[in-house]
Amino acid sequence: MTLKRRDFLLFMGLGLGSTMVGLSKAAVSQQNLTQNSPTNLTFTPIKIPLPLESEGLSDEQQKIVYRAYEVVDDLVLPKEFTYDVIAAWGDKVGDSRFGYNNDYVSFIETAPNEGYLVVNFEYISGKTWVESYEKVIQKSLPFAEVKTVASLADGQINAFSLPDDDPLKTRITEIAKEAFIDQGIGVISLKRNLKGQWERTFSPVDRRVTGISGLEDGQYLKATGPAVAVFSKTAKQGYDDNLGAKIIGTMQNCAGGTTPWGTVLSAEENFQDQVPEAVMADGSALNPDKQLFVFTETDLDGRGNVFGLAGNKYGWMVEIDPADPQDYGTKHTWLGRYRHEAVAFHTVVGKPLAVYSGCDRRGGHLYKFISKRAIQNPKDQTNAQLFEEGMLYGAKFNPDGTGKWIPLTLDTPIAPLLPSQVIGKDEKGMIPLPNPNRSVGGIVKITEDSEIEAYKGQFKTLGELYLGTDLEKQGAILIDAHFAANAAGITATARPEDTDMSPDGTLFIAYTSGFPDSDGGPDKAIFKGPNGEIPYEFGWIMRLDEDNNDPASLGFRWDIFATGGEPASGGLGFANPDNLAIDQNNHLWMVTDISTDKQNKAVPSRIKDKKTLISSDLSGIFGNNTAWFIPTSGENAGIAYPFAIGPMDTEICGLCFTPDQQTLFLAIQHPGEFSGIRTNNQAEIRQFTLKTTNGQEFIQERLVPVGSNWPSKQDNEPPRPSLVAVRRVLPSNGKI
Repeated sequence: MTLKRRDFLLFMGLGLGSTMVGLSKAAVSQQNLTQNSPTNLTFTPIKIPLPLESEGLSDEQQKIVYRAYEVVDDLVLPKEFTYDVIAAWGDKVGDSRFGYNNDYVSFIETAPNEGYLVVNFEYISGKTWVESYEKVIQKSLPFAEVKTVASLADGQINAFSLPDDDPLKTRITEIAKEAFIDQGIGVISLKRNLKGQWERTFSPVDRRVTGISGLEDGQYLKATGPAVAVFSKTAKQGYDDNLGAKIIGTMQNCAGGTTPWGTVLSAEENFQDQVPEAVMADGSALNPDKQLFVFTETDLDGRGNVFGLAGNKYGWMVEIDPADPQDYGTKHTWLGRYRHEAVAFHTVVGKPLAVYSGCDRRGGHLYKFISKRAIQNPKDQTNAQLFEEGMLYGAKFNPDGTGKWIPLTLDTPIAPLLPSQVIGKDEKGMIPLPNPNRSVGGIVKITEDSEIEAYKGQFKTLGELYLGTDLEKQGAILIDAHFAANAAGITATARPEDTDMSPDGTLFIAYTSGFPDSDGGPDKAIFKGPNGEIPYEFGWIMRLDEDNNDPASLGFRWDIFATGGEPASGGLGFANPDNLAIDQNNHLWMVTDISTDKQNKAVPSRIKDKKTLISSDLSGIFGNNTAWFIPTSGENAGIAYPFAIGPMDTEICGLCFTPDQQTLFLAIQHPGEFSGIRTNNQAEIRQFTLKTTNGQEFIQERLVPVGSNWPSKQDNEPPRPSLVAVRRVLPSNGKI
């Protein structure tokens, strides 16, 4: 059913002149819930689509308050706050533009009320980027011609094999360049005015590092660590881009972290969408034709194909100094190559530097790099050299709450998990391992426990899996880190999407989803729902404490701090935790990552084909993605309070506080990704079978916009990923 907001209000029996009180009682929109809010919070929690225990409502009150709900295409904040758009896709940045799908945000203060913002641009949303490009960027691209050709070959073209003078290759190159420009890293300068608003200053430091930096401008990225030996060797087993250690661009830049010395690490995540992920036994790349150019109704990927990019040069952690306009990034290969999400630092003077990161895939791992040398002055920029020597470890979790770090080095024993130990896509677990035929390279997917025993009989150590000198073998292990970690028996986890370090040395890890897919699945003994559910969709936040709080420790303890899901089933009311941040009081802030195709997907019944729906079928009840505040101490410790709701089809990313905590920067990613541009205020009424916090079922009628016009909020205008600054407008101490 398609209708406008006025019709929805009339449909629900509400007059258009309803007061704020009336709306609160009928619960038709995302008004702030003031009743029963904790008195010691600095904001009034907003109203999400399902009831929370913290509201203190009875079952009958919940059924009344939540019988109707209106989703809005805007960033919804507590009544005490507002937001300002700092930059949006297409805005000028240096000699380029603000990219697409802004993600991680880092604020580097240079003086009171002044600083740099470093912003990641993760990927493009194929459908919405294509339909919005000409209007936003003010030029056209040959989309129709290329798409027509691609449609004749299941949406795929091997552009790499086409002659350079082929008109089709020229058109694909033009499209791929523009899409890569919208990925990578951006640096922008800004200052705060007397009204508390941040304004861009457009300094000479402002610049972009894109997916094709170096291709034509000579601004190549650099690399450190053992993988450089693989990049530089002349006799490669696989593909050679003939660039040696020079690297073209950075792409798929998702989460990240700020070093104590004022540089930023940017995480290359889903690089496998653009270049081949698997490698040869010597760590060299597969041929670019292993990842074709893809152009369909929803996707525009495989763009490394046309440029012949070497896949082994992507999937790294990139360090950039925002204050140095000549710095275009360094990929530190001791930190490993995998689908990087996030980075956290454990810095203790006189101890080695520890760096934590996760591999965001189903069955991905938690990693830790320990530097060879100790850190002396955390503010010293020469600390970047600590990334050049050390060791990468993977986390092995035990069900009893203990764990250990296993090194990814040549003499590490081959000891994979058994397929029966992990959750499988089709009830059968799978462990992807380096292909035992080392002349072919790539991987194999093992589904039988007996095959693991055969594999262990063929290879005894990681060093036996890889070719070259010892340095080159170490480089190859780091290049193939995820699959090498599988071979070493590192625990398969539930999509680790962020790591954040508390000042007391506690590491928080956001695990987004416990479901498996074709990449793998998590360990059954570790990742369970609050009632033992396997698989479990809604995610967890884990705490990890190193033995003796020592960054160099090889043992740790872990526990689950917060679990996603419905309150009636033991969850805290959110779904799929993602980026984390820790405020000045050591409390936790978190944003969610519900897939766009699941947001507000109707759940008219919890029974289908006489079977009860499992957790992954219920994601729609949580509505749009959200931001949350979770105290880590005090009377409200462990309770999750909703702080923000994103616009349609979006993900809220970034979560970056200014040092005075008067501003919270947020990156609003991929508005309209699923339904595109919202036309003529289109909306639908959808039904959801909800549960009260005590488990009583009831039906909610929800008005859901179709598509997005954010941030302009003007009819039929294209949505634009944007960076916003959240600030307080009602009296307080000024802090978030």
